Amino acid sequence: METPTPQDHEDPREIVVHNVLKAADRLGLDSEMRTLLNMPFREVRVEIPLRMDNGSLRIFVGYRVQHSGVRGPAKGGIRFHPSTGLNEVRALAAAMTWKTALVNLPFGGAKGGINVDPKELSTTELQRLTRGYIRRIHLLLGPYRDIPAPDMNTNAQVMTWIFDEYSAHHGYTPACVTGKPVELGGSLGRESATGRGVFCVTEALLKDLRIPMAGARVAIQGFGNVGSFAAGFFVDAGAKVIAVSDINGGSSTRKGWT
Repeated sequence: METPTPQDHEDPREIVVHNVLKAADRLGLDSEMRTLLNMPFREVRVEIPLRMDNGSLRIFVGYRVQHSGVRGPAKGGIRFHPSTGLNEVRALAAAMTWKTALVNLPFGGAKGGINVDPKELSTTELQRLTRGYIRRIHLLLGPYRDIPAPDMNTNAQVMTWIFDEYSAHHGYTPACVTGKPVELGGSLGRESATGRGVFCVTEALLKDLRIPMAGARVAIQGFGNVGSFAAGFFVDAGAKVIAVSDINGGSSTRKGWT
């Protein structure tokens, strides 16, 4: 079976399907298995009315896609971004299934999000939006069903609101979400974990390429939670971070930051 090649204009869903079919070709999987692997188990789209601080009403659209629960409860982050849509969430949910299986964790894959620019909301508006989203989908979540986590533009504070809102409907349930503050049952090292992963993957690649980490020059694109922690790990290992950037701009130096 020939695998179609995704074009630059195609959405993330097409890219994931393309990669799965390539793997299926190598494994010799039959057509029925390919169909099952590429079809999400459950997709939910919800409308979330939000009373703004100025008294006006806005409607936001949220999504939760549970790609697979075969290996265990679905697991995956919740992102807040103005470009978030169903196909993006579908793709990321599928990717979570493959990631958890690859490292042999007893989870399936899921992903969620709200089509919103959180920078346009106050803290109280963001809290009301988060709680409204969970009220719409809480029956589909839970420690043995689907466990959310932080993702783009969400953090420990957002996870705390999710924990509290879910517990309001189901009783005290700290295992309903990961990425919470340590004081509320979160894991030590969780905040820096993704940045550490970037460092570890780069370290392994440099080793394969026989390039020493000490003295290596590093440029980091995206200097939020992930990039900032990654920069610290690179510097601690002797590398020189010579450039950083985010959506607002960038900065560079020949000497490198320490």
